[in-house]
Amino acid sequence: MTKANVDSLDLSLQSKKDNTRRNFFRKTVLYSASALACANILRPVKLKADDLAITEQAKWGIKLGDKVDKYPYGIPSPYEHNNIRRVHDLLSSGDRYATVSMSPLHEQEGIITPNGLFFSRSHGGTAHIDPSKYRLMIHGLVKKPLVLTLDELKRYPSESKIYFIECPANGSTGWRGPQFNNLQFIKGMMSCAEWTGVRLKTILDDLGLKASAKWMLAEGSDNSEMARTIPIEKALDDAMIVWGQNGEALRPEQGYPVRLLLPGWEGNLNVKWLKRLEFSKKPWHSKEETSKYTMLQANGKGINFFWPMEVNSIITSPCPEKPWKNLKKGDLVEISGIAWSGRGTIKAVDISLDGGKNWTEVSLKGLVLPKAWTRFSYIIKWDAKEKIIISRAIDDSGHIQPSIDKLIQNVGVEGIYHRNPIVGWQVKSNGEVNNVHIRS
Repeated sequence: MTKANVDSLDLSLQSKKDNTRRNFFRKTVLYSASALACANILRPVKLKADDLAITEQAKWGIKLGDKVDKYPYGIPSPYEHNNIRRVHDLLSSGDRYATVSMSPLHEQEGIITPNGLFFSRSHGGTAHIDPSKYRLMIHGLVKKPLVLTLDELKRYPSESKIYFIECPANGSTGWRGPQFNNLQFIKGMMSCAEWTGVRLKTILDDLGLKASAKWMLAEGSDNSEMARTIPIEKALDDAMIVWGQNGEALRPEQGYPVRLLLPGWEGNLNVKWLKRLEFSKKPWHSKEETSKYTMLQANGKGINFFWPMEVNSIITSPCPEKPWKNLKKGDLVEISGIAWSGRGTIKAVDISLDGGKNWTEVSLKGLVLPKAWTRFSYIIKWDAKEKIIISRAIDDSGHIQPSIDKLIQNVGVEGIYHRNPIVGWQVKSNGEVNNVHIRS
């Protein structure tokens, strides 16, 4: 122990007996702080030997807690009351039936979004369906058209996969400038979960798909009857019909009891409350794929049918909701975030501390899976100087997350969908974080 550590000891402890509970915890605080400092991981907050949070018995430790069966379905701690989805009038129809509920990315750990925090997009409110009355009709260019109950659907062999779902409008809130100074409303139209269900190909192999079938229509049973056209290649690839999410039944806002899952493709294609799959020779050009979910070009024409979500990344710490507080010059601090791609697996992530002038490849951590969130991390030594921190991701299909100017050059500025430019945070010398646009 250094002289500085020794000098920080409360000398009054020396005159007291060491076998008291209070003295034991006082020593524990001092030795723990010294160990952290020597480990050179984080500079600990300077603690006093008479800190009542350590030396006194906590109130929750001197009385019985809740009965084990008080909450048959577990709930979060009341101290986590800010860890919630949020909606905004700018993203709603005005009556909150057609809206998007944004996921709090800044509060999430790992790559699995809890069911209660998974972002939700509805076009006509949340439908509540009696599973005993649920039916899925599969017809059109199939040899054995049929109607399945939920129990019959679940008799097919199931599997569980981890995939993200992202609204194609994710990021549109900041496309023309920093309208929102927080992460949740900038990139919160996405989440990642483990899904359980049956591969659509397994069902189609059973029913017999006719050779002339080139397109599939997926239709929901909610008020809006959301319907989208899907090419047969995707239906026979990794498409799933799912009834489980993170080990339990789907939530109503996620399409209970059954939804379609198209890994890596636009969130609206993952039709919720699925009631019908029809197979045909031609696409349907439904309302949602003509009046919406298209990309308007400078020549006045729109791009239709561009389904996969592009390679993307976002720094989640620091961010406006999670600034760097109480940092001292020389402290080590972690920059962390999420990268994802609907075209495959994240291969690398770069971080820049100066707005894109210089880049450093950083570490990927945890699971690295195709069409799923991938965590990245970078440790820096805080120099108490203002920084512009940005990230860019590269996937194994060879795509690189573009700058704002590069994206404008390729697809113009009019459309709000499939906007995956590099997003920047200004970190001030005091640790405050703001959303900024980085032009190059």
